[in-house]
Amino acid sequence: MDAEVKALEEQLAEERGVLNSLRESLKRLEERLTIDRATVGAADKQRNDLHIDIRTMTQQVEHSREKLNRSRTERETNAAQRELEELRKLIRDREDEITRLDTDTAAIRTAVETTEAEHKRISEELAAKEGDIQLKVTKLEADKSERGGGRDSIVKRLPAVLYRRYEQLRGKRGTAIAQTTDGTCNKCNMALPPQLYHRLRREPLIEQCQMCNRIIYFSAPVSVTEVTKVD
Repeated sequence: MDAEVKALEEQLAEERGVLNSLRESLKRLEERLTIDRATVGAADKQRNDLHIDIRTMTQQVEHSREKLNRSRTERETNAAQRELEELRKLIRDREDEITRLDTDTAAIRTAVETTEAEHKRISEELAAKEGDIQLKVTKLEADKSERGGGRDSIVKRLPAVLYRRYEQLRGKRGTAIAQTTDGTCNKCNMALPPQLYHRLRREPLIEQCQMCNRIIYFSAPVSVTEVTKVD
């Protein structure tokens, strides 16, 4: 019974692991998208601010040209030219900054598109599997409850010392029971002492394998005739 329950628990863990793995993947993708989108958003805002600066400076350039055209002295002409040159340099700086932003964020924008596609794929996979896996989990939980439901009544019929030994072995080894059909423990694959093996064959004794300490019993080998009949 405990072996069946353990197998069911392993199946439950496997099915739940599939769902958890998909959910964790989605979570990581969402976190990555949040960071990358924030980076792109900040770059877009900065680019818009730079374009506004360029439009403002372009208007100032036109105003400076008008001043240059109206200038009547060499001093006024030089001042207007210096103002024009400074404004043009500032505009070039803003344009260079926009180019740099575009270059720096190009890879991030591509990464966002790739991550969005991966997020969509995993979301669709999760949606397709979630219902089926949940049905499996529900059935496995019901089977586990059914298999383990009679355990308490069995435990009450066992000698306390034997049950404690069984639980200790199960906690240490994973399985507490072994069997032999040919003088070899089927858990640790070690040969039993001949005297012990012959005792197990003669009568239903509760003994322990001297190598792995599991509770061991004799199980008669299935003959070829019996296997044929079962088939």
